[in-house]
Amino acid sequence: MINEDIRRLGIEIWAWRASQQQCSGDDIPRLPRSGESQRVSIATSRGHESRPEGWRPEFSASAVKQYRQQRDEFVRRWKAIDTSSLSVTDAVDHRLLGSLLSRVYWELDVLRSWERDALFWVDQALGPYMDLLLDPMAFSESRAKSAVKALEDAPAIFAEACSALNGTAVAPFAQAVIEQLSAGVDIRGGHFPDIGDRIAMSAGALEPHIPRSLHQSLAAASKKAGEAADNFRGWLESRVSSMKTDTAVGRDVFVWFLRNVALMAEEPEELVAGARREYCRSLVWEKLSAHQSISTPIPPLPSTADEQCEIEARDEQSIRDFYVNSGLLSQPDNLGHYHNAPIPDYVAPMGFLAVTNDLTDEYRLDQNGVSYVPDPSLDLGYFHAANARDPRAGIIHEGVHYQQLALCYRHENPLRRRYYDSGSNEGIAHYNEELMLQAGLFENAPHTRTVVWNFMRLRALRVEADIGLAMGDLSLEAAATLFSQKVDVDRATALKESAFYAGNPGVALAYQVGKHQLMRLIADAIQTRGENFNFQQIHDSVWNDGNVPFALLNWELNGIREDLDAIDADPLTGAMPPIPAYEL
Repeated sequence: MINEDIRRLGIEIWAWRASQQQCSGDDIPRLPRSGESQRVSIATSRGHESRPEGWRPEFSASAVKQYRQQRDEFVRRWKAIDTSSLSVTDAVDHRLLGSLLSRVYWELDVLRSWERDALFWVDQALGPYMDLLLDPMAFSESRAKSAVKALEDAPAIFAEACSALNGTAVAPFAQAVIEQLSAGVDIRGGHFPDIGDRIAMSAGALEPHIPRSLHQSLAAASKKAGEAADNFRGWLESRVSSMKTDTAVGRDVFVWFLRNVALMAEEPEELVAGARREYCRSLVWEKLSAHQSISTPIPPLPSTADEQCEIEARDEQSIRDFYVNSGLLSQPDNLGHYHNAPIPDYVAPMGFLAVTNDLTDEYRLDQNGVSYVPDPSLDLGYFHAANARDPRAGIIHEGVHYQQLALCYRHENPLRRRYYDSGSNEGIAHYNEELMLQAGLFENAPHTRTVVWNFMRLRALRVEADIGLAMGDLSLEAAATLFSQKVDVDRATALKESAFYAGNPGVALAYQVGKHQLMRLIADAIQTRGENFNFQQIHDSVWNDGNVPFALLNWELNGIREDLDAIDADPLTGAMPPIPAYEL
């Protein structure tokens, strides 16, 4: 039984967070939507509310003031809980809520994205529409109406953006938006016009999928949303030359994030040094893999997206079988599948806004996860090209996200069903990539082995870019160039990643650092359990609690508090965040 005071407070915080949390293109933190009957295919108590029906992001001065007041009240109640006699499980839940409330401090008092980051406002204005497009199920009337309303809300949100950013916007973010909303090639190799035309393309393709009675409203809303987006880009273009240029939050603030939100004990310099060693390791083994496969022809691209999806479905089942036959990870009968599907015409023009997948939620456990893919071509971006040649390259990462989240959505403890920090989620997925490599999944696919080593090299490089951007050692353009030159990432992917990481410090390092933390947890389990250690057992435990930061999970699973004790010894732990390095 979990502590009822902690559970009650946690459910209240998450219900509030469902309306307060900003919209993001990241797939892991997505929240369920309201407006349709919620179906739960596996008995589980409701622990989180969905986005309220008719929800739109609110970041006016008055809204932010109310958010801070409510956060402070939650913090007061959280601190009032007596932790001296809590079980380890309850203490972990209490620390989870502390991480969540620290994230709200991070967003409202450190990043202050609504005042600095034009990319943030593109997410708020167009992200709600994009999120409604991703579910592969047929559009209900309620969902269709919500999509129209999301576009109707966009002009007012863009107007709020101009007001909030006036005099405080940061040039690198603004420049990224200008490029993002202009004509060009996206990471799927598609050539798209300016944003206004892209919105019109999406809405036009959506029409056949929604009730005819909504067609006129959709057309009118898309036209106004497109004009507002074009005007926002023009507003930024007219001011970008006079905007501030500093995106960095500074070292002290970044360390505060590591201790209080991510629950990581390392110093930034340690993380960079470790990542550089990992980069060298990955580069050497990537080169060896390429050397060994030099006489093996590169696999041809599938002829169509449909063919790629058929291959992926077979590969996904083969990986599930590989997990079970190798004794590495259970595959419950009620766990859905992770499949590819051709990207819908109404999603493709807006694909720059988000990870184009649907990983379901706790109210849609009867649905499979889906990742949308474009037609294979030589123009595909970095990840899409790798996945087209061998879909397993994506299954062992994004497919792991689906499985881990789907398992957590079933958790009996509602506080364990949600995202807290990327270190655990991305750490599991990145760890799984090397797990599959070392276990022999790609024994007969030498070119895919090379690609997976290259993925590891990219994730190691992300640590250096993330920390360099956060501490002011790298500009956004320099980070994008670093990716392009050192990992051969295409320009669109490099810019997209760098801009996102500059505006969201601490996310990019999560892959590599999370993987190393997980490997330490598993090594501790090997040492503490001795002959009783079992890979499938520890992997099942980690995947089922995959939203819990590893410093906490190592305590709960292995009784080891080394990282937590180091975190607690830092004066920044539990303190108010320092003043950021940038100036408003």
